[in-house]
Amino acid sequence: MSVETLSGQSEKAYALLKEDAQKILKLIEVQMANLTMPQCPLYEEVLDTQMFGLSREIDFAIRLNLIKEEDGKELLGKLERQLSALHEASLRRQ
Repeated sequence: MSVETLSGQSEKAYALLKEDAQKILKLIEVQMANLTMPQCPLYEEVLDTQMFGLSREIDFAIRLNLIKEEDGKELLGKLERQLSALHEASLRRQ
């Protein structure tokens, strides 16, 4: 496989992972705004399930050498920080 092809696949893999992270953030935003509060077991189950799935996707991409481990950890860490900020903001609104 050529370097350009591998680079293109790596960029695409990272873009897809970022897109999945954004979907999780949006899902939680909608759920917090319209359906349930952060203390609700449903909220926690959805969040845990989605985060676990994303972490498995990231692990898979790392194992395929499509993304660097540091990039995967950074993506997951960024999402966790965003979700934490969203959670704190919703608690202040109550």
